[in-house]
Amino acid sequence: MTRVHRYWCEWALVGPHPAAAAGVLIEVADGRIRGVRAGEAAPSDAERLQGLTVAGFANAHSHAFHRALRGRTGEHGGSFWTWRERMYAVAAALDPDSYHRLARAVYAEMALAGVTCVGEFHYLHHGPGGVPYSDPNAMSAALVAAAADAGIRITLLDACYLSGGLDADGKHTQLRGTQLRFGDASFDAWAHRVADYRPDGTHALLGAAVHSVRAVPEPDLRAFVRHYDALAEPWPAVHIHLSEQPAENASCLAAHGRTPTGLLADTGFLDRTAPTLVHATHLTDDDLDLLRAARSRAVVCLCPTTERDLADGLARTADFGAEVPVSLGSDGHSTIDMLEEARAVEMHERLRTGRRGTVDASRLLESLHTTGHAGSLGWKDAGALGAGNRADLVTIGLDSVRLAGFDPDRASDAVVFAATAADVRHVMADGRWIVRDGVHQLIPDAARVLDQAIKEL
Repeated sequence: MTRVHRYWCEWALVGPHPAAAAGVLIEVADGRIRGVRAGEAAPSDAERLQGLTVAGFANAHSHAFHRALRGRTGEHGGSFWTWRERMYAVAAALDPDSYHRLARAVYAEMALAGVTCVGEFHYLHHGPGGVPYSDPNAMSAALVAAAADAGIRITLLDACYLSGGLDADGKHTQLRGTQLRFGDASFDAWAHRVADYRPDGTHALLGAAVHSVRAVPEPDLRAFVRHYDALAEPWPAVHIHLSEQPAENASCLAAHGRTPTGLLADTGFLDRTAPTLVHATHLTDDDLDLLRAARSRAVVCLCPTTERDLADGLARTADFGAEVPVSLGSDGHSTIDMLEEARAVEMHERLRTGRRGTVDASRLLESLHTTGHAGSLGWKDAGALGAGNRADLVTIGLDSVRLAGFDPDRASDAVVFAATAADVRHVMADGRWIVRDGVHQLIPDAARVLDQAIKEL
């Protein structure tokens, strides 16, 4: 007989409303929410969750190995491109075992911050010199196992990476050095490798990605779209880095006479694959028109803490309009705090436009919840406290100085504009507690494990 667990929440955010409901009883069985009722007295058989309970967060864009760079790349006079060389050095040091050790600790840090599902944009595929491991998908398997160890779900976004970049004349260059570990011999070789890998579907989905228009030539972009159309079961999520740097736009214009967004539109990628466009920092008016067009089903994934860390620039978020949903990611993990990512979207817009209130708190939470899970990561049954959905709960303590003066009528504002990852008390993913009282239940010494994994590289 299925056992039903009952949780009584002091306060909870149910639905898109900015106000918190009091006395919310949530019933959970077999990893799913069976029922949600507000205004209930606490039953004697229910566990009490003091504080504010919300749905689990989605981290829609992660490069797990970048976490090893935190606090080590504050160079003066540097740029995205100098940072990239340091990133390559970390990538060169990893193998399936060390990547598993690092990623499990990184995903534990995410769980401690309220993340119940991550989108891992995965392009570190092969061994030194680009030689495949005996299992060509060993690095993929390491990441999927790491997520299981940390108790969170993963959408593995296997990235196609075929070129070293675009030179000043707009020509694609060959992979070299560490980049050889990222690439497959051809688009067909990438597609066959991806087709040979089937992760455990209970906590993992296999999606796909194009690294960028720098890394995949136009004929291969078109091949990607044809391949997508021919799949018996389309990938649940497709991602691409887009217009992160002005230099990317300039080189794409030199190569194709079009912006990266224009190239994606011309190849069918933009309209056929319902992509998540990561960063989308430097969009033209014409680019925005393409994204807002009715035929486009694109989501933009913003990663504000990484975008400012790498001096990428400020996205034109206010110009996306209601037609372009937004999800959020921590990308390079200069910090892992999804509430800070949400807050930064609005704060960056205030700096860019000189106006307040462009993106309200309820919409920012939707970016972390529904849009993040369903729109970007393919988990259609996650991201909301509702019957039938996966039982992903995050309880935020209200007893810190940051949340003193909490007003339940403005609960969304309190979560986005006052709380931090440090306020996360309990986290449940798929009906299982993975964080209790701020301690990871599967990796209790997560800080030590993460420290050791980074120092061994």
